[in-house]
Amino acid sequence: MIAEDVSALLLAAARNNADWCDAVSRAHGVPTVFAPAAWSGAARTPALYPDAVSLTPGATAAEVLGGVDTASPGCSVKDSFAALDLGPAGFEVLFEARWIHRPAGPAAAGGGDGGDGGPVWSRVRDAGELADWEAAWDEGEPSGLFRPELISPEVVFLAGRAGGRIVAGAVLSLGGGVVGVSNLFAPDPAGSDSAWAAAVGAAHELWPGLHVVGYEHGEDLDAAVRAGFAPIGPLRVWLHTT
Repeated sequence: MIAEDVSALLLAAARNNADWCDAVSRAHGVPTVFAPAAWSGAARTPALYPDAVSLTPGATAAEVLGGVDTASPGCSVKDSFAALDLGPAGFEVLFEARWIHRPAGPAAAGGGDGGDGGPVWSRVRDAGELADWEAAWDEGEPSGLFRPELISPEVVFLAGRAGGRIVAGAVLSLGGGVVGVSNLFAPDPAGSDSAWAAAVGAAHELWPGLHVVGYEHGEDLDAAVRAGFAPIGPLRVWLHTT
């Protein structure tokens, strides 16, 4: 893959992730802004979601932080190109990860249909199913993080069911001209392989011809690579601590 292609994919992945963060934030009533350098929320965004996402490798700290609240606790920034130094502004690196990419195309045969002994996969269709999905994702009671209005032609919640209950899942979101995979969960490494296959298969079915992107680290990155993804660039998430 040539450098120009990688650069374009990184820009698309960052925009896709910002679109997903925007959808979650707006569902909670948070005003948001897309500027050329960054997406940001004007008020504190929902738990686990950043207050800003850089959209270009040349974005400056001032451009990224200009629209967010750093006075109250919990401000976080997704540095999409691992290019920012937010230390002087009172931030510390929370974690690092890698953007991943898979060319358009179907998953390996059998993924997600239950034929391999794994879960049977389908779309979440309503608020009740979404609450069950969130409870499985959070390994507890649903907190209301994922609002029913997120279910749309552009956002698909996938549920893997076994024994009549949801045991695995993922989110597919359209944006930036690509399909993003996020919030993937499974009970074990074998389940992760099934989840990635189901996500890739659904992306191909729903939006054939579009590249698939996301970000992962550690064992989750290893599982994505087994599913045909390749790491294409670093990112950092910063947390305001002072």
